[in-house]
Amino acid sequence: MKNERVIYYSDPLHDDFAGNGINTRQVPGDFCYVHKSLGWRMLSFIVYYIIAFPLVWLTAKLVLGLKFRNRKVMRKLRGQGFFLYGNHTQILDAYVPSLAAFPKKAYIVANPDAVSIPGLRHIVMMLGTLPVPSELSGFRRFMEAIKTRCSQGACVAVYPEAHIWPWYTGIRPFPDTSFRYPVMTGAPAVAMVTTYRRRRGLFALCKKPGMTVTFSEILRPDPALPPRQAQAEFCRQAFDFMDRSARSTPQVCYIHYEQKSS
Repeated sequence: MKNERVIYYSDPLHDDFAGNGINTRQVPGDFCYVHKSLGWRMLSFIVYYIIAFPLVWLTAKLVLGLKFRNRKVMRKLRGQGFFLYGNHTQILDAYVPSLAAFPKKAYIVANPDAVSIPGLRHIVMMLGTLPVPSELSGFRRFMEAIKTRCSQGACVAVYPEAHIWPWYTGIRPFPDTSFRYPVMTGAPAVAMVTTYRRRRGLFALCKKPGMTVTFSEILRPDPALPPRQAQAEFCRQAFDFMDRSARSTPQVCYIHYEQKSS
C-alpha cells in the first residue's frame, strides 16, 4: 500500500500526533473517580452496555476492520480483575479494551484530555475513563480507584506509550511508571499489540488497513523481587512481547514516520 503521507518526529517519548485540538483542563486533587449512588451506577450501565457498546462494536468492525488473536486468554481471567497494556495508534484505542474484556467492564487510564471536552465529562466517566490527576494530591484517590476496579473484577487498560501515533507499525520506548499498578495490587496483566494488515473482500477498496490486536499470555508480577525491580521486569516482559509481535507480523504501512535530522 502506498504511503499516504510522512510524519516527522523528534522525540519518540513525548511527540503526540493525535491532533484532537482539545483545550486540556486540570484534573483536581478532589476529583471523584468512583460514584457510589445507585442512580449513577444504573445510568452508567445503560450508557456503557446498551448505548455505547453496540456503536463501538460496529465502528470497530466496519471502520477499523478489528480482529482479535488469542482473545481466549481472557477466559482464564474470569472472576479476576486484571490490567491490559497496549501500544497507542488510534484515538479509538480507548474502545478496544471494552470489546476485548466483554462482558467485564473496561476502565481506561487516560490523560486529562479525556475529561476536558465541555459537557461530556460525566458521559466519558460512565464509559470507564480514569484520568490521571494533574495534582500530586489527587494520586491517592486515583490509586484507590484503580484498586477498587481491580477488586470488582474489572479490566483496567493502560497505554504506556501515552501519546497517539496514528497507524504506527512499531513499538515506541516507554517508561515503566504505569507498571507499578499490577505490582501494587498483585493483579495479573495481559499485553496486547495492534498491527495493521491489508483488508480483503469488499473492504479491499478501503485505503486504510485493517487492525489486528494480538494478546499475550497472562503476565504476573514476581513477588520475590523488590517492588521497583518487579515493576521494571514487568515492563520489560510487556515491551518484549509487543516489540516481538510487531516485528514478526507482516504489516501494511499507511503513515510513514521518520525522525527529523538534527
